[in-house]
Amino acid sequence: MTNRGQRILVVDDESQIRKMLKVGLSAHEYEVVEADTGRDAIQQVALTHPDLVVLDMGLPDIDGLRVVTELRDWSNVPIIIVSARDQEGEKIAALDAGADDYVTKPFGMGELLARIRVALRNTMGKEEKPVILLGGLSIDLARRMVAVDGEEIKLTPTEYEMLKLLAVNQGKVVTHRQILRHIWGKAYEQETHYLRVYIRQLRQKIETNPSQPQHLITEPGIGYRLL
Repeated sequence: MTNRGQRILVVDDESQIRKMLKVGLSAHEYEVVEADTGRDAIQQVALTHPDLVVLDMGLPDIDGLRVVTELRDWSNVPIIIVSARDQEGEKIAALDAGADDYVTKPFGMGELLARIRVALRNTMGKEEKPVILLGGLSIDLARRMVAVDGEEIKLTPTEYEMLKLLAVNQGKVVTHRQILRHIWGKAYEQETHYLRVYIRQLRQKIETNPSQPQHLITEPGIGYRLL
């Protein structure tokens, strides 16, 4: 599969990082557009219509969170956050605001490319899929039926809604707050202990080895993703 014609906007105020990313992405046939400020990034999205944005959180004019918030007012372009290790709170806020994923500095080019592929693949397949297949795990959205290796698994209504939310966001980090708000409402956004209980129950039902999950992955301190 070629990436030719897929345009990525790289937003970072450090020219060395932009150069490194441009070289790495261009080597995989992505077209690269650059921006070094938040305002320039917003303008470039409007002018160049990128397929994906790689966005640094620390920008000289407005921060990455503001960029995400403003873009989400009018654009669904996938956004991958690049963040320093000690800025976990900012990563969570950006994901809550609508970013699709994040990588932590320093990161390897291979990891970033993998996350880009997932984000672009999800965008290309946005049409509603009645059945989501993840290896031996199948989730039939129309029939509200979940099966593992062809055998139907009985889930409670809450377990199903949680799994469905993660499934329709397959590969994307869904934050604790997003899950709690979706299932229990805004008043429960801080009740993360609810999630631990239900995630444990789901893993018992859908994972071959719940202690080493292959599908329901924890992003420590941030949320979960379904692979």
